Amino acid sequence: MMMRIGETPKAGQRYVHRPGAYAILRRGGDILLTFQERPEPEFQLPGGGVEIGEHPIPALHREILEETGWRAANLRKLGAFRRFTFMPEYDLWAEKLCSVYVGTPVLKLSEPIEKGHHPVWMPMNEAVDALGNDGDRMFLSSLIEQL
Repeated sequence: MMMRIGETPKAGQRYVHRPGAYAILRRGGDILLTFQERPEPEFQLPGGGVEIGEHPIPALHREILEETGWRAANLRKLGAFRRFTFMPEYDLWAEKLCSVYVGTPVLKLSEPIEKGHHPVWMPMNEAVDALGNDGDRMFLSSLIEQL
């Protein structure tokens, strides 16, 4: 069973399953984050939803490019968690099934394609406190401990 991080599901609330893939992209002691302006400003691991019929790795490559403009390599899965949340940009309650990968940013191809996202390089220790959700913080903290 996948561990739940964050809020307990609300009784009687219907949640849509929403698989996603997210990346910790390391370069030296820094990681590449995306700063999302809306609906709430926050720092996030690059990544997002895996569409129906899409494999997580190509989805992750697509999301990294859309949110940061970078291409990544050497992606390997660290683990997964689930979280129950309201997604105002989609007006839906979701059970997010979040797979977290670690990899290497290799080439900046463009500015972010996705409006309202900005790539940000941040020291890993600072990023732990800056990330917007407990699951991302947990995986980054665990990775730092292993280094």
